[in-house]
Amino acid sequence: MDTVNVIAAPAVDGALVLSGRFQRPLSIGLDQLRRYDSHIATPFDLRCYTTNRFIRSVEPYRGVRLTTLIEEAGLPNEIPGEFKRTVFVAVGHDGYVVTFSWHELFNTPVGENVLVAYECGGRALDAQDGAPILFSGADILPAPRHVKRLARIEAQVLAPLG
Repeated sequence: MDTVNVIAAPAVDGALVLSGRFQRPLSIGLDQLRRYDSHIATPFDLRCYTTNRFIRSVEPYRGVRLTTLIEEAGLPNEIPGEFKRTVFVAVGHDGYVVTFSWHELFNTPVGENVLVAYECGGRALDAQDGAPILFSGADILPAPRHVKRLARIEAQVLAPLG
């Protein structure tokens, strides 16, 4: 079975990089993220996925929708519908990895609630606070797709089966 190693590409300090199969790869700093239309998430309790142990309460995040950044970077469509086979791999500076599919982000309510956050509880976040933070607000348990110090969004197009 072939695997794609998306962790190997280096992180860029102070920037979120959108790389891989984008038409216009991006490098975006925290100040640039704050210039986009912002959205506010609902506050939540962060709980461990495996034990359901309470970790902490999280005040509302403010950030830009991941879909907005993806649309700015542009998706491949050399073959009609190719973009619908795109998988997005979010990688933290520590190597933590989470995934989203194009369908999940653009064809379900989940995508409206996936933020790249730069503020929490009305307070600006910086790298020491873990910014930028990727947060999937529609998940049943938000901890597994809660990525601090988000370094990169890698777009990969799955090959057609058959």
